[in-house]
Amino acid sequence: MKTLPIAIAFGLFGAIAVTVSFSQQWPTWVMFIAWVSFYIFGKKWQSSLWAFLQIVLGICMAVLIQVTAGLLSQLIGQFGFPLSVFLYIGSLAYFAKTKKLNNIPAWFLGLIILFGIHPPLEPLPILKLLIPIISGFVFAWMNNWVVEKIHTRQMSQSSVQ
Repeated sequence: MKTLPIAIAFGLFGAIAVTVSFSQQWPTWVMFIAWVSFYIFGKKWQSSLWAFLQIVLGICMAVLIQVTAGLLSQLIGQFGFPLSVFLYIGSLAYFAKTKKLNNIPAWFLGLIILFGIHPPLEPLPILKLLIPIISGFVFAWMNNWVVEKIHTRQMSQSSVQ
């Protein structure tokens, strides 16, 4: 019986998140990437903030890859895109050595999001990607908060018995 309240919380938050995502026509998978990131990268607001920042930096890197590839393609043709990818992805080796921007999986999640959505390279469509990402972190945080409250209540009830 201890698992049932947690299962209900998981199901409820998942159902609400999907309903909101569908009703707002967000890419639901982007929201769930952020949700999973909350759990993978530490379940605390500080670690989530750093993961969020690096996901956003990954999105920015994907934009730079595309813009640079367009410029390089004018000079070296079909090799412009692979060279652009090589240069930017290679730069991650240097970020990996920093104290705060070293979460390479988070950078790649940002790359995956932008290359998966393929929005026009304009500010508004790219900025709109932040909505499902932020929502995913918020839903994950709320879900985790409720589950922690359930665990706390269950622990206090079991110590009373």
